[in-house]
Amino acid sequence: MHDAFFDYLKKFYSEPLTEEEKTLIRQTFIPSRLKKRQFLLQAGDRCKHFAFIVKGAMRMYSVDDKGADHIVRLGIEEWWMGDRESFAEHTPSCYNIDAWEPCELLCVSRESTILLQENVPAFRAMKMQLDERNIMANNRRLTSSISSMAEKRYTDFVECYPELPKRFPQHIIASYLGINKDTLSRVKRQQHIK
Repeated sequence: MHDAFFDYLKKFYSEPLTEEEKTLIRQTFIPSRLKKRQFLLQAGDRCKHFAFIVKGAMRMYSVDDKGADHIVRLGIEEWWMGDRESFAEHTPSCYNIDAWEPCELLCVSRESTILLQENVPAFRAMKMQLDERNIMANNRRLTSSISSMAEKRYTDFVECYPELPKRFPQHIIASYLGINKDTLSRVKRQQHIK
């Protein structure tokens, strides 16, 4: 599993990892597996690990007073999953994170993340680039949810994340977009007609 992460790091840093850096990564990342619907994190718990998805698909969501799920994030191979606020602040999470498909993960603690940032330049470069991308993606999503119609939200979603509609059912995608599944069905029908 670690080799998949070593390959992933090459996307962010041109210098190859040293054997010492690989050893440190192997020592700090904990391989883990989740069955479908098994939790990585449950609301009320503290997020002690961030997970790199080697294989599988995951969702992060909150549950409202009526028991409805509200999808906050979706993740597939080479994506990260965890509650950033709970992880950084050591506070209870208000989110659930579970496996939508069986998953193979590499999990890392906050302390190990700091250690890797200090000792592995490729990890530091990756984290900095991902933090920037995360801010931009969150801003785009917020702007879209405030000002875009359902059709535009779905079109933008498919353009940005073409793999996700293939991996998650329509009701999950609708929740992520902040629309109901009937609206999403209508949007998809209209797009097929055009």
